[in-house]
Amino acid sequence: MKFTNRTALVIALLLLFIFTNFTTNKFDLNTKTVNTTKVAYFASGCFWCVEAIFESVRGVEDVVSGYAGGFTKNPTYESSNTGRTGHAEAVAVYYNPNKISFKTLVDVYFGSHNPTTKNGQYPDYGSQYRSIAFYADAAEKEIINKKIDKLNSEVYNGKIVTEVKKIDAFYVAEAYHQNFEKLHPRHPYIQNISVPRLNRFKKRFPELIK
Repeated sequence: MKFTNRTALVIALLLLFIFTNFTTNKFDLNTKTVNTTKVAYFASGCFWCVEAIFESVRGVEDVVSGYAGGFTKNPTYESSNTGRTGHAEAVAVYYNPNKISFKTLVDVYFGSHNPTTKNGQYPDYGSQYRSIAFYADAAEKEIINKKIDKLNSEVYNGKIVTEVKKIDAFYVAEAYHQNFEKLHPRHPYIQNISVPRLNRFKKRFPELIK
């Protein structure tokens, strides 16, 4: 086939488009599914568990598993598991603020894991499983810090190790991690770890369940 200059230009532009759109898994922090949707970010152990918990909450429209809190660009599941990317397994929680507040999502977050465990939640340990509550602005940061102060005073005797960090980047995890609990209900980890954790949350917060 003989290529003209115009054909070559079209091919070059097409390749550029493919490269720029598919060589990174970085998430646009300004993305919204609809005009009424906001996004909150949390890390508290295996994202299979955390995703399932937030998906069960009224007012939450979608949850995406990914990586956040680190310094490495375009982390993968394999690189994250080394503990050398700085990232933790995290979730992006899409929610309708007219149905649920960020404050309530923070309550869900702290009520669904042990925030005093350094670098992990049973049975997953390592910096990639640490507890991080992310904020997008000063108002969200204040809500998180007030919750920590209250829990430290009334429940945990100052032992909370949860990091409070500004969300600078969120990298979407590989496709096979998304909706993992729903798609793999017979997986041993799901049956033995994720489902019991979800059920404990549902028992504790029945008024928030869809």
